[in-house]
Amino acid sequence: MDHEHAQPSDEHAQPNHEHHGQARADGVSTAPITIGRPAGSGGRRVTIRGLSAGVAHSDVDVVEFLRRAGLPDAWEFLDDPRWVQWQDGRPHTYDATPPGHGDHGEVTG
Repeated sequence: MDHEHAQPSDEHAQPNHEHHGQARADGVSTAPITIGRPAGSGGRRVTIRGLSAGVAHSDVDVVEFLRRAGLPDAWEFLDDPRWVQWQDGRPHTYDATPPGHGDHGEVTG
């Protein structure tokens, strides 16, 4: 192997480098933070590097989980797809009730 032209692998990258996450060739995100789909009972499961951090019911909860994981001032990362992957539903929405519907599925308005 020609070591002069070898590229560093992601497994040796430091966590503060610019490369934090991206979409793989199959379209799956490699973002270190995943905010799962809204649950029927409300809230979204948050995982950080594959480990469960808890269920968030607001952005404040997500930021607190990230603070506990060592990422202070995480507000700026919530809309950065290199850091956060929002699964299903709209980002920053923690209720599974579709817009225009009440808590029990009835159509409002």
